[in-house]
Amino acid sequence: MSYFTIILVKLVQLASTLLTLYMWVVIISALLSWVNPDPYNPIVRFLRSITDPVYARIRRLLPFVVIGGMDLSPVVVIVTVQILGALLDKLVFDMEISMRMIGA
Repeated sequence: MSYFTIILVKLVQLASTLLTLYMWVVIISALLSWVNPDPYNPIVRFLRSITDPVYARIRRLLPFVVIGGMDLSPVVVIVTVQILGALLDKLVFDMEISMRMIGA
């Protein structure tokens, strides 16, 4: 494989890892919302600062995700991250296969 291809594959793998990490942040944030933690806790503030803007955008684009006071925007984020992660994994797999076929 050429150096460019190796770098590209590693960048796509990094993006996939970051998406997985963000998915876990969303899951933790959703679980914390059930127990109503201290809003001044630095960890809670950090989690909310990186998830609330995404939730707000989803609520604005898809107003039906709030059903009877229950916010389903974390579910939308998790499904979207899963789809993007699967697409990135497929992209890496296809890139590695095509590079092996050309013999690079």
